[in-house]
Amino acid sequence: MSDSVSVQFELDAYLRRIGWDGERRADAATLRGVHLAHIRAIPFENLDPLRGKAPSLDPGDLAAKLVHGRRGGYCYEHNTLFAHALEALGFGVTRLTARVVVGADRFDSRPRTHMALLAEVPGDPQPYLADVGFGAIGSLLEPVPLTAGAEFHDAGRRHRLVHAPHRGPLELWVLEAYHGDGWEAQYAFTVEPFEQPDYEVVNWYIGTSPRSPFTRSPYVQRVTADSHLLLNGRLLTETRADGTVTERKLTKEEEVRRVLAEDFGLAVPDGVALW
Repeated sequence: MSDSVSVQFELDAYLRRIGWDGERRADAATLRGVHLAHIRAIPFENLDPLRGKAPSLDPGDLAAKLVHGRRGGYCYEHNTLFAHALEALGFGVTRLTARVVVGADRFDSRPRTHMALLAEVPGDPQPYLADVGFGAIGSLLEPVPLTAGAEFHDAGRRHRLVHAPHRGPLELWVLEAYHGDGWEAQYAFTVEPFEQPDYEVVNWYIGTSPRSPFTRSPYVQRVTADSHLLLNGRLLTETRADGTVTERKLTKEEEVRRVLAEDFGLAVPDGVALW
């Protein structure tokens, strides 16, 4: 990232938004702490695509929406913002793309529509997979070292990275999450860097295409220390830390708006088709 963007990034405001008052060092402990704080503070949401609008990835617009506004965003917004924050703190960042493969029979049947990050800690030869924008209960809560086979416990969740065969010169990495009945692949990626114009293209498609799941119905996620809350269409699901799951079907648009405001802490913009 250029020095001009680094200077313009509102690090103080961002850290206040996520409630981080710890160290501002470019070390592994700070990386884990800021990553977890971001996820617990800023919801995942698709309210802009629901009104037919691809969200802006401009740094100033991201700050206005996710830092200063009572809003969240989806992967391109979250991880673009987080990449700027990490660079302002002194970390190296490589921007990646991934294929979301939850439930897929073949990895190559899914396009690369997810943004993830590879964070480099100065003096540490091992990079970390960092991702604050994966809208699923299998998402990382803390970054994990890019190491194949080892199991990681990140803030109560269990993850591992494995290799999978594929055609191409680079290794294919797969993030897996452990659920009650075993390991489940979340997304697959290689480590070649992608640039802002790449994300602008895929962001426009995911944010505006009628084939995108994010343009059809509300998909909103909030993570706390005790639970994972998900609104998928009209179904509100809470998964507690002990694995207990409760579901409730919302029956009115007014109820959806109230849940978004009170349970997810979101300011719903005008023109959103919630029903």
